Amino acid sequence: MLRSLLDELGITPEQLIAGPATVAAIPTFAEYVPLLSEAVSPGSRKVYGPYWERICERWGERRITEPTPLEIKQLSEEVRRNAIVRRNTRGGRTAAEHLISALRCLYRHATSDGLIRDADNPAAKVAKPRRLASHRMALSVSQLAEISAAAGATGNDPDLDCLLLRLHVETACRRGGALALRREDVDPDLCLISLREKGGIFRRQPISPTLMRHLLVQHAERGSDDASTRLLRYRDGRSLTYRRYDHLWRRIGAHLPWVRTQQISTHWLRHTTLTWVERNWGYAVARAYAGHAQPKNAGTTLTYVQADIHEVAAALSELTGEPHPLAP
Repeated sequence: MLRSLLDELGITPEQLIAGPATVAAIPTFAEYVPLLSEAVSPGSRKVYGPYWERICERWGERRITEPTPLEIKQLSEEVRRNAIVRRNTRGGRTAAEHLISALRCLYRHATSDGLIRDADNPAAKVAKPRRLASHRMALSVSQLAEISAAAGATGNDPDLDCLLLRLHVETACRRGGALALRREDVDPDLCLISLREKGGIFRRQPISPTLMRHLLVQHAERGSDDASTRLLRYRDGRSLTYRRYDHLWRRIGAHLPWVRTQQISTHWLRHTTLTWVERNWGYAVARAYAGHAQPKNAGTTLTYVQADIHEVAAALSELTGEPHPLAP
């Protein structure tokens, strides 16, 4: 009977004895990490890449099945202690968390490749550092006005900086979503833009007619005829990068000490807008406005109470004081 069951499953007794992979077939970290790096998304590569390099420096010649949970814990503590100290540092917790996440990503792929059994994943047995509560909070109307005034009165391209701030306040988008915008992602008739953000999330986000007009003018003056090229650009035609945000907040912080002290960043604008939407339009609209995926174990009810793009447009219309084509 057992032999018949194995035949139905397509498994031989020799495979059960051999296990998921022979020792000779198991790669070293130095061999596996380059393959893994090519298989993940650019976002994952950017976050985990430095930690995979650190792992290869330490364990490059070891096979990926060799490190124990204790060794992984020791390496995470070493990474925590040696983390670069910045103004917003939290004792290296994020560095330790990213190291463990990078190893968990590696072992997930190794499990899929049949190199290791899920039960033998050593990184899954190491707990991540407990996350501390975020210190971000919604900015007030007067604070937003001060930030906008400082951006508009300083720097070598105040028009661009003010456009950036308005884009983030209206859409609550992340920096990556703004930088990835292309001319073909803009729909002037319906006042919509297409945002591509972390985790492969794609969403259609309403914007005000005023913001739409300024985006199109900026692209007409600085962009090219190719609709697939980036929308946001410097005066010389170069596409915007994350550096613009760093320079922007450093400059605003030099003129507004509270911005520097509180370590205000672009993500605070997202926090501010979504807080306002949730207070005035409820959780469902705020979740749709943010582009958040449905959380796991959220219950069946959430499937039936999802907000649509018309409700998001209505919230935007109230936020900006301008009518929107999709608002009821």
